[in-house]
Amino acid sequence: MALAQPDPGGLLPERIAPLRGSLATTACMETLQVGYLHAVAAAAGCSLSQPFPDNGIDWHVSHGAPGHTVDDEVTIKVQLKCTYQIPAHPPGGAFSFTLDNAHLVKLARSPVSVHKILVVMLVPRTQDEWLRAGHDRLDLRHCCYWTNLAGHPVTGRRRTTVRIPTSRIFDDRALCEIMTRVGAGGRP
Repeated sequence: MALAQPDPGGLLPERIAPLRGSLATTACMETLQVGYLHAVAAAAGCSLSQPFPDNGIDWHVSHGAPGHTVDDEVTIKVQLKCTYQIPAHPPGGAFSFTLDNAHLVKLARSPVSVHKILVVMLVPRTQDEWLRAGHDRLDLRHCCYWTNLAGHPVTGRRRTTVRIPTSRIFDDRALCEIMTRVGAGGRP
């Protein structure tokens, strides 16, 4: 007797879109970027804590290593943003992202005792394209990029556009490098 096997993509044939929940897309985007941060932190050997209330900073990421000279464990603050308005593989060396001025002032403050970074996730417009699972991987689309906005000026009346370098992909190696620089007394 042969048993029927499910399609590789799940229980439903790929041509039928799954019935997704009614949660707002922006709320789903927030959850997706938190999952990305958790995966990166886990691979980098970092711990996460979420300030309550968040007061404009989403997460604290801590990294303990014997090579740190300023302390045995260093922490950075992370502000997450997510957008589908910027395509994958943005052309050029950076893409533009707009922040409310009050938020930029918080991220741009300098000097600080705990450094802050902005992490911007670019996702496809439709949730159907956000991730794919297989036997050997989970592909999460598209990518997160990071920047340190310390000292960045406010230039707009209510909002300011900042440039996010496409060379700064936020992954476990980038996070370890950030923590190594902070652990030596430097900037992210």
